[in-house]
Amino acid sequence: MAASAAATEAPAPAAVPNPSSAPDATVAPSPSATEATTGTGTGEAAEGTETGETADSAGSAATAAAGAPTEATPVPTAPSVPRPAAAPTSLSPSRAGDFMQCPLLYRFRVIDRLPEKPSEAATRGTLVHAVLERLFDAPAGERTAPRARALVPGQWDRLRESRPELAELFADDPDGQRLARWLGEAERLVERWFTLEDPTHLEPAERELFVEAELESGPRLRGIIDRVDVAPTGEVRIVDYKTGKAPRPEYAEGALFQMKFYALVVWRLKGVVPRRLQLVYLGSGEVRTYDPVLADLERVERRLRALWDAICEATESGEWRPRPTKLCGWCDHQAHCPEFGGTPPPYPLPVRARESGGVPQGRMGAD
Repeated sequence: MAASAAATEAPAPAAVPNPSSAPDATVAPSPSATEATTGTGTGEAAEGTETGETADSAGSAATAAAGAPTEATPVPTAPSVPRPAAAPTSLSPSRAGDFMQCPLLYRFRVIDRLPEKPSEAATRGTLVHAVLERLFDAPAGERTAPRARALVPGQWDRLRESRPELAELFADDPDGQRLARWLGEAERLVERWFTLEDPTHLEPAERELFVEAELESGPRLRGIIDRVDVAPTGEVRIVDYKTGKAPRPEYAEGALFQMKFYALVVWRLKGVVPRRLQLVYLGSGEVRTYDPVLADLERVERRLRALWDAICEATESGEWRPRPTKLCGWCDHQAHCPEFGGTPPPYPLPVRARESGGVPQGRMGAD
């Protein structure tokens, strides 16, 4: 892969680095983004949701954890059949971002599994991801902007069929004008992608790839990578689509959190450090890249271990503190939040008395 930060194309892939060859790997059949329910970002399999997350949820949560404003909070789908509460056993980028943003929000999503309303922004992200994934089903020469735009209505129909609760998004739009504008916005985002990458010169090794690896004495890390490109030389590029705008420079590290998380999983599965991490921001028409080194991934692993220690401490003590920020205005759980005069549901897990010297909630610890 080219080293230039402006590069957006990869050579035809060599052998696919199939994580299933590693003992700790779990690779599911590549699902369509329309099949990944909100809760990604779509985009990742996460603790506390039935299947996955919205396309941009992971990035939104990670950016929020860094203090940057987001388009919308991730919207987990409520399970059709309530499952008994259980202590968390895995960690995804979104759930890590939730805990760093607000430990009580993490509890509501992972432990209590409180339902959240679907949002137009998150659902549009899921739709755009589905179109970009399905476009690669066509031969290279047929991957054109008109073809991609034509996929939008059909993928929206598929998404509504798989998630009936989305009907409420446009329930108050009898003449369909708001829906038409929303679909038009999705089409424009899809078209903008063609100004950033040329799909006729891309042959992804994987699309919507579910990966999972367990850290020694730590959590099981899991998620769904939007796209994996592999060069003939074996170099790996991890690509993530974002339907929002690129963050300001002061929030750049937060936006990279998800990508470094995935790079860590790939490294742990295959012993290979990805050559490039690439964020494609369709909202602002920008491509941001980062070339990680081994020290980056070791640092992320240490931080995730510290974060997991804090999550385990909160799980056992039952103490999940709210952390008020400007992002609270996006939260669906104000009725249950003490900061807004609400009362959380009764804690459904056994608790023990907190020991002195516990890990501060929501902090990832020193590098």
